[in-house]
Amino acid sequence: MYTPPAYREDRIEVLHDLMRQWSFATLITSGPQGILATQLPFLLDDNGGQGRLITHLARANPQCAQLAGGGEALVVFQGPHAFISPSWYDNRETFPTWNYTAIHAYGRPVCNDDPEVLRALLKRVIARYDTPLGGPWRFEDMPETAIAPRLKAIVAVEIDIDRLEGKLKLNQDKTPADRAGVIAELQDSDDPVARQTATMMRELGRKPD
Repeated sequence: MYTPPAYREDRIEVLHDLMRQWSFATLITSGPQGILATQLPFLLDDNGGQGRLITHLARANPQCAQLAGGGEALVVFQGPHAFISPSWYDNRETFPTWNYTAIHAYGRPVCNDDPEVLRALLKRVIARYDTPLGGPWRFEDMPETAIAPRLKAIVAVEIDIDRLEGKLKLNQDKTPADRAGVIAELQDSDDPVARQTATMMRELGRKPD
């Protein structure tokens, strides 16, 4: 990912926090069938290195064959983004741009179709996304006749991250006045993603000295 120094984010704790926030990401692989991509929810574990990504996908998905081939995979995490108008700067001798935030994680996937591994993974995914909603549905209440076919239909995927690239393009190369103008305009936008971009500009736009 092309990342000028002003936009680069290398702090592992920041990258991991954002990856957990933006956990619905895109898994990209390449093989005999060409380039394939699947959008998936990812769990992130600390493996003593740069982290381990865990997800599952349908066994019928042709990307499973590429994953089993042992080649490198890329997982793209996309955060808030917004169009930026030069009208919002004090110095308007410039051009429109797009502020955006993204993290690229690289590693070699390992597939697992063990039913107990899959069962444990589903429980983790449910605990992460469904349980906090407080609804009446519970995985434990599902009959085994419904669970068993689901386990046969999916494959677990683990990716130990070999390389992480973080890019937070948030006007770090602009003056404080120009940045303040952009934040003010985005904060007043009707677009919730634009408002999220303004929040990130305030919180993470500048690295600490």
